[in-house]
Amino acid sequence: MARSTFDQPTNPYHYALHCIGGKWKMTILHEIYTYGKIHFNETLKVLPVSEKVLSQQLKELIEDGLIQRVVHNDQFPPAIDYVLTVEGARLIPALDILYIWSIRQMDTRQVPIDADAFAVHKAEKYVEALRDVMEANDFWPCLEQQRGGKPKRG
Repeated sequence: MARSTFDQPTNPYHYALHCIGGKWKMTILHEIYTYGKIHFNETLKVLPVSEKVLSQQLKELIEDGLIQRVVHNDQFPPAIDYVLTVEGARLIPALDILYIWSIRQMDTRQVPIDADAFAVHKAEKYVEALRDVMEANDFWPCLEQQRGGKPKRG
């Protein structure tokens, strides 16, 4: 799909969808927000995403000004981090609202919810907002430890 240049008046919803649309963009943004940064190879091990798709999604997030690629040339080979920009960080509250809405909508419509959705969103703000859904589905943030947990990011 060709990337838009946005040289014509654009519907704000279409622009937002352009920036965060894509199977992994919101997940990538949440990963960076949660861990402060991500590394390409480490992310490939954690998310079930192909190298090609991850590379493309990161490139588009950079182009849209939501993340920044930081190269540490003081190491060999150079370490590369992906971090949120100020604009990317401003988007996180909206992503939180979408996440909570989505979980509630899935629960209401009886769409099976992946247990990992709760394991990686274990901050108190999610637990408070979704406690009833978590209880009804027997999902708890501590479930992460029972399943072996998610690798820690450094």
